Amino acid sequence: MRGVHSAVDDIRRNVFTEVARLAYEGGDLNRVDLIPYQMIRGEVAKHRADVFLERAIVRERVRLALGMNLQNAEDQLPISASINEAATDQKYFENPLVNIIPFACNACPPKQVRITDSCQGCISHPCMNVCPKDAIYLDKNKHCHIDQDKCIKCGKCFNQCPYRAISKIERPCAAACGMDAIGSDELGRAKINYDKCVSCGMCLVNCPFAAIADKSQIFQIITAMKRNEEVIACVAPAFVGQFGPEATPGKLKAAMRILGFADVVEVAIGADLCTVEEAKDFLEEVPAKQPWMGTSCCPAWSMMAKTLFPQFKDYISMALTPMVITARMVKKDHPNARIVFIGPCAAKKLEANRRTVRSDVDFVLTFEELLGMFDAKNIDFSKIEADPADNMDEGTGMGRGFAVGGGVAAAVVEAIRHIDPDREIKIEYGDGLKECKKMLMMAKAGKRDGYLLEGMACPGGCVAGAGTIRPIKESMANVEKFKNAASEMSCTTSPFLNRLEEVEKKYE
Repeated sequence: MRGVHSAVDDIRRNVFTEVARLAYEGGDLNRVDLIPYQMIRGEVAKHRADVFLERAIVRERVRLALGMNLQNAEDQLPISASINEAATDQKYFENPLVNIIPFACNACPPKQVRITDSCQGCISHPCMNVCPKDAIYLDKNKHCHIDQDKCIKCGKCFNQCPYRAISKIERPCAAACGMDAIGSDELGRAKINYDKCVSCGMCLVNCPFAAIADKSQIFQIITAMKRNEEVIACVAPAFVGQFGPEATPGKLKAAMRILGFADVVEVAIGADLCTVEEAKDFLEEVPAKQPWMGTSCCPAWSMMAKTLFPQFKDYISMALTPMVITARMVKKDHPNARIVFIGPCAAKKLEANRRTVRSDVDFVLTFEELLGMFDAKNIDFSKIEADPADNMDEGTGMGRGFAVGGGVAAAVVEAIRHIDPDREIKIEYGDGLKECKKMLMMAKAGKRDGYLLEGMACPGGCVAGAGTIRPIKESMANVEKFKNAASEMSCTTSPFLNRLEEVEKKYE
């Protein structure tokens, strides 16, 4: 489903645009109640049973985009009743971050294996022969059926049917969740178990009914800029290509100044410093103090590892993430600035909400939310003139490579080769939380000793995060070009470590 533009994308992005427009225009904020009517016009529904339901769902999405909590269906009040709570330049949202709008959920059936009408009633019945629970039976016409009370959804029958007459179905949100955190409420609608959820956002972008959304800080960021706060954006390297081929790094900086940002900094330099820190950690800790080490950059992977495998919590590198390192660097030179991390990741919002990070990162935006701000200001990249001095060149190729799955481990290994050329490093990359769990199970069994383990919650890495705009393969190709543009500062050349030493001295 991802990578194919749909009405769900339009709904999500139109909400961000309208909330951004409301914040920029200011004035009487009570007109926030008009947004559902501006988005859903007329009397005939396009996607649901009626326009009233469509507007009610948009209303809840607007609330979440304002950083507010969801309302129960029986407690519906106009958004304007609490709009002043959102009109602040302070960080504003309460957990949970990712929310399912109950009356938007289709109550999709949970995971099931079904025999369709395509069953030919063959005499070999391989589906029956492989079923470990005798859950398959014949009707009077010798066609097969499954007793769902007995079925354990193992899929063996699915793999054996010569006619492909057996189908497996699963809720898209639950199938995408690597934490098995999505169950059902009393009405059969999807419900998140927040004791398991790590806010990666994969359910959000895989729900075909636009029933899942995370909270945003668009309104609060624009409010801070309108109050003449110095707001500086720290942009993750996965940004390249997200806003179309015309949006070069220089033009992006120019466009963001139009939005109200005082400056734009590339987070890849923080990734470079994270590389060196994790390389040092690995050399000092493995195997002298611990059998293996996990990378620290992906907050959802880190939270998953510490939640499901608490015995391994000290094996995840303690290095600060590129987001935090970059924010601290900027605040050293601009102590009164408000820092906005802009990237592909929903889980970064949760990371920025941690007690230890709050003073470093004030707000988090996804690329999709930033697009809403561009649209609200009618930004046309083809008409923007870029200042040659604005080309982003802070980071190295390896730092920019953090955006793609496997890029973190590759950068750390290259740094280690400079520090200790004789050291042999074994690495493994977990692509998505399900693969990450398998990787940690192998580590638990003692089969990953001496390894550097990189985990990414989003299959494909950061470029596949919940807040990205472009198709994943296209984003990967764009990041590779961006990475190659900095190849002269690659980890394979001495300027890499020399430059990092300079930066470390500057910000120590």
